[in-house]
Amino acid sequence: MNLMVKLFYLVAFILIILSCKENPATKSLQIKKGQPNVIVIVADDLGWNDVSFHGSDIKTPSIDALATESFVFNRFYTAPVCSPTRAGLMTGKYPNRFGMRYGVVSPPTKNGLPPEEITFPEYLANNGYENRAAFGKWHLGHSNIKYHPLNQGFNYFYGHYNGAIDYFTHKRDAELDWHKNYSTSFDKGYSTDLVEKDVIRYIDSVKTKGAFFTYVAFNAPHSPMQSKLEELNKYDFDPNMKMEDFPVGGMAGAEREKEIYGMEGRGNNLRQTFSGMVSSLDHSVGEIMQYLKREGIYDNTIIWFLSDNGGVEYFGGNNKPLRGQKHTEWEGGVRVVSLLKDLGALNKKEEIDQVVGYIDVFPTLADMVSEIPKHQVDGISIKSRLSGEPLRKRDFFLGNGALVNDSFKLVKGELFKIDEDMSETKNVADSYPEVFERLKTVVDSFKTIEKGKYIREPKDWIPPKNWKIKKAHE
Repeated sequence: MNLMVKLFYLVAFILIILSCKENPATKSLQIKKGQPNVIVIVADDLGWNDVSFHGSDIKTPSIDALATESFVFNRFYTAPVCSPTRAGLMTGKYPNRFGMRYGVVSPPTKNGLPPEEITFPEYLANNGYENRAAFGKWHLGHSNIKYHPLNQGFNYFYGHYNGAIDYFTHKRDAELDWHKNYSTSFDKGYSTDLVEKDVIRYIDSVKTKGAFFTYVAFNAPHSPMQSKLEELNKYDFDPNMKMEDFPVGGMAGAEREKEIYGMEGRGNNLRQTFSGMVSSLDHSVGEIMQYLKREGIYDNTIIWFLSDNGGVEYFGGNNKPLRGQKHTEWEGGVRVVSLLKDLGALNKKEEIDQVVGYIDVFPTLADMVSEIPKHQVDGISIKSRLSGEPLRKRDFFLGNGALVNDSFKLVKGELFKIDEDMSETKNVADSYPEVFERLKTVVDSFKTIEKGKYIREPKDWIPPKNWKIKKAHE
């Protein structure tokens, strides 16, 4: 065999060997296919009629754009207030199981989400996700280090422990409530913007280090009513007009709100201010989406957007045509905007009319990235529904004696044909007596899962400086 022939076979052999090795790009694609990125975005008190694609007067182009590439849930249910919904998102369980159904983790609350519960980020940690971050509003416990996000499955946190913080000063009850991990953060800026920017900064720092999970819990458009001027200007703000005194639900009124939060960020009227706050939220959602697209990771990212409960009318929210608002189990309190973008982009809006809810987020996402969790949860995976299979029939518990399924809803001792009467205008208990009696029996069975309750600090309690949570050794 002459030298040229030997060289030919040698080169051929080398090429064969190289072709058998993993190409870095191929390896990257395989990793992406096995472990998609996951982002859960939670709006705070966003009403049913507060997004453009539901006919709202508020401009939400980014959320609307996400809807055109998503499964849109027309019957997505939550708890009627913040903390219970967040507890259900984290655990896949009804919050009744650990005493978090009725009310929120207010500043003097001593307990929170029990550490023994398996959270979604803890599940991900056991399934190859090393990058797990929480941003924005926590609201699941702040009195003890064991309730901190870093002890509930996350390995990065940026945001605030309480609800109803000042958007500009980041204070709650006169103390700074803004943190990075365990430390106080003195970052300046509008809270919605700060969360958005840190989400992008974080993803940029981990995007080459494996798949990531980010839980992005904006405090917008929850009260206090504070908008940026540039957003108010989108809704014809006139600085020469009087700025209204806005009411505060459950407090002493407008004077009380001025005492706590001042007048910064107020528009000429309540809806105008609320609209500006929603526009800021929408802009931040858009910035995150655009970043993912620029970096080429949008198609490999699952995004679930939802509100934690319905809007509050006396703070400017709008749930029409739904009846009721936050704090109630009427549709306006518990049926919320919810969108799920799967891997890739659907390039169309696909609507789902079956009952889906907050406790389904954990098992569904777990099923999409790995497998259905083996421990007991109350939610179900709806992954098969995304492929066109119908969901099994079930009764979804809403708390306070309320229950809903695909056809009927039991609330306040009345029965509604909810698939035909979304505004809950006609009690049909007399027309469907067997359904009425069955659902009353079912809802009574949920009393057996009621455990625990919130524990409050004494009345003379005052919050810690900068809402600092002491570590175990301090």
